[in-house]
Amino acid sequence: MMKLILASASPQRKKILKDAGYKFEIVHPKISEKIYGKKPSQIVKSLALKKARVVNRNGIIIGADTIVVLNGEIIVKPKNKNEAIKILRKLSGSEHFVYTGVAILDTADKKQIVDYEKTTVWFRKLSEENIKNVCGKYLDKAGAYSIQSKNDCFVKNIKGDYLNVVGFPLKKFQEMLKEL
Repeated sequence: MMKLILASASPQRKKILKDAGYKFEIVHPKISEKIYGKKPSQIVKSLALKKARVVNRNGIIIGADTIVVLNGEIIVKPKNKNEAIKILRKLSGSEHFVYTGVAILDTADKKQIVDYEKTTVWFRKLSEENIKNVCGKYLDKAGAYSIQSKNDCFVKNIKGDYLNVVGFPLKKFQEMLKEL
């Protein structure tokens, strides 16, 4: 198998792939994550592909992008604590969706495959105290939260792939890799 290259700055994606036994190089893609379009699945697939395509290396390049969608609104990464507070208030007591797009490019065979995973997440009702205590912790996360943080009991339930909510749908990736 050719060398794997992860086009991502996400420590979660790195950990998921490493824990699954993959050996890979990391390249931090420098792209604008400005969102174009309205359909969440298309947005994440487009951004994942864009990340993979900017990597100028030979191998199998993996790009990924995650967004949170609440009532049709795309919830992006907060820019500061005030934005995080607003986001967490919106998500409190809600049902929302986490979409992650995955793009795999094989530079040798000039093949690519792009797909996405969608997971439904139900949030607990959060108190203002909860929100203010955690609002600055996840400024680098879509939706301003982290499902894998044990002490932050945001999530009541999920339907779908847990690792998708963490930031990388490993099962979907493995299926795509087989197709490639």
